Amino acid sequence: MVSDPNSIDLNDECTPYSYQPVLDVEKNYPPIWDTATLIPGDQAAASLFASINASVNSLLPADLPHGAPTGNWTGVTYSSADPDCWWSWNECTMPKVSFLQPDIISVPEPNSWGYGFDDGPNCSHNAFYDFLQQQQQKATMFYIGSNIMDWPLQAMRAITDGHQVCVHTWSHQYMTAFTNEEVFAELYYTRSIIKDILGVTPLCWRPPYGDVDNRVRYIASQLNLSTIVWEYDTNDWREGTGSPVVTPDQIDANYQEIIDAANNGTYANRPGPLVLTHELTNFTMSEAIKFYPKIKAAFAHLLPIATALNQTNPYVEQNVTYPTFEQYISGQNASSGAAGSTTASGTIIGSPSTTATPGKTSLASRQTSQVFVLLLPAFIAVSCLSMW
Repeated sequence: MVSDPNSIDLNDECTPYSYQPVLDVEKNYPPIWDTATLIPGDQAAASLFASINASVNSLLPADLPHGAPTGNWTGVTYSSADPDCWWSWNECTMPKVSFLQPDIISVPEPNSWGYGFDDGPNCSHNAFYDFLQQQQQKATMFYIGSNIMDWPLQAMRAITDGHQVCVHTWSHQYMTAFTNEEVFAELYYTRSIIKDILGVTPLCWRPPYGDVDNRVRYIASQLNLSTIVWEYDTNDWREGTGSPVVTPDQIDANYQEIIDAANNGTYANRPGPLVLTHELTNFTMSEAIKFYPKIKAAFAHLLPIATALNQTNPYVEQNVTYPTFEQYISGQNASSGAAGSTTASGTIIGSPSTTATPGKTSLASRQTSQVFVLLLPAFIAVSCLSMW
């Protein structure tokens, strides 16, 4: 059976499949979930990287990789002055160099929540996306390149439904541990697969775990990617992990703390928050559904990040436009323009599932995907990510 982009049945949604547009380009991309590096023979990428690499080495010669891509910083020494504005060191978001912009951690309009979700596309996100569609709610989706290769039809739904799509790297590891080439490749090939499959070229990215420094920011900026992190973290992704184990009640409390702050007037006269949430598992998506009414009641506006920032052209392609903040809050929340095989306003041109075939794709790493079936009250879903 082919994975059905409209089904909410686990057996349909998360059945591996081959999709010809992915098969046609997979030779141009790194193996999924591997640390990305330049593909041999990719002259366009190599030429662009050479130019960026020369600049970053000239501008930031002392900003070197930190630790391991797994987040292990054993033995790493670093100045307490935080010269590299390393987020993982002290949550620095304001680089002290003139050629870098501050990270985006909030939205300018008071009492507004910049709504977004990391780590997609999840193969089982249809029930969640159906809910957002029923609420006429748009969001910003930070997609992992390897997940797009695994679940291209699911990725296409974001554009079909009018959500904004941003880069979330190729393999979801700690970016400051990578070499310049690896940083470049993680961003470049994720941006490229979004263009190849979804038809748009993003102008935004979010570093996994928030792990970014000036060197990584600079490379991203040279790919026209603005760095978006967050002000508050629900820690929804930690549920069921750690020792002691993080409980659902703790995640509920994290959500409630932000909602209480809004109800107490914290955001009445200051920029609204960006909050870290995920489409990672059934639990994280169920939490988003559960707390949606409370968030809507507490905040005056709940909207995708591009619209919250008044960015009417969220992609390189100028034919895809988003509403302004004022248009969105007045009910004009549909985006417009063609994007690949879909239009951003929500019409599928043709049926993408007609070119998908059942069974394993030719992607060699498919078998590494882990499937965790979780039964929760909001709906039944599955996490199809290999890592987070």
